[in-house]
Amino acid sequence: MQEITEEISFQDQQEAYAVLGDRDALLRRIEESFDCRIVSRGMSLAVTGTPEEVATVRTLVRELLFFHRQGAKPTTHEATYGARLVKEGRAEELHELFSEVLLVTAKGKEVRAKTAGQRDYLEKIRRNAVTLGVGPAGTGKTYLAVVMAVAALRSRAVNRIILTRPAVEAGEHLGFLPGDLTEKINPYLRPLYDALRDLLGTEAYQKMMSRGLIEVAPLAYIRGRTLEDAFIILDEAQNTTGAQMKMFLTRLGFGSRMVVTGDLEQVDLPHGAVSGLKQACRILRGVKGVGIIKLEPVDIIRHEVVTRIVEAYGAWEKRRGRA
Repeated sequence: MQEITEEISFQDQQEAYAVLGDRDALLRRIEESFDCRIVSRGMSLAVTGTPEEVATVRTLVRELLFFHRQGAKPTTHEATYGARLVKEGRAEELHELFSEVLLVTAKGKEVRAKTAGQRDYLEKIRRNAVTLGVGPAGTGKTYLAVVMAVAALRSRAVNRIILTRPAVEAGEHLGFLPGDLTEKINPYLRPLYDALRDLLGTEAYQKMMSRGLIEVAPLAYIRGRTLEDAFIILDEAQNTTGAQMKMFLTRLGFGSRMVVTGDLEQVDLPHGAVSGLKQACRILRGVKGVGIIKLEPVDIIRHEVVTRIVEAYGAWEKRRGRA
């Protein structure tokens, strides 16, 4: 097919920088994603390729500029993932991702879903009393659960946030560790604390902790309670047993919402033990009020090498399973 050359112009230097990136890092990612040649000409881009390829590049640049005009900064993730969606004819989905702001952090940073999978995960949380989010490290399972918890607390949809996680390494025998209850469980909940501090700011986070608006509890201490008007997050749930998972899920009270997160490829239970999360995903599929979603390597928002590592391990596990 005959090639054409089209020029895409920018309004100012800031727009050009938003699409090109630091030292043309974004431009290189865009060019790698398409079968065409892209040359920077200061305040414009010259795109050479088939009419279809040139059109998709133009669409991606338009969406990146839309993202920039909202006050956000496009990164290599937006360039690479955006190219993928545009090439698949899913430009509207990309526009929706770039449009929706979930929360504004204490430092004024806008939090958005970064992938279609993350957006589906958030929708599951909104629509269901209980959501099971399964996926590899870096897909935002924990962070987005905390985002939704903070949003629910700010809107007064709930009165408190409850964080819990199985302390597998300590065998749940936390009495042997020094300090009070919070200090004993602290090492296991560090990702949740980090997310809360990022969203709320250190001062607001500490005030909420002291007022009991944020509660930390080892999974073993949840037994016997009914948790009402709360947003409850169970992190690293792949390390629960079936009995622990059933116990936790049946603590749900009126006005509450639960999010259970975990990675079934990182189970630390004794050999032969069945993960409570894996079991729950099978048992609860199709149960009304329970949402189950599996995030994929494409949803990883970390260094691109992390995605390749996860995919390599996944392929190795499959080969080993067939051996």
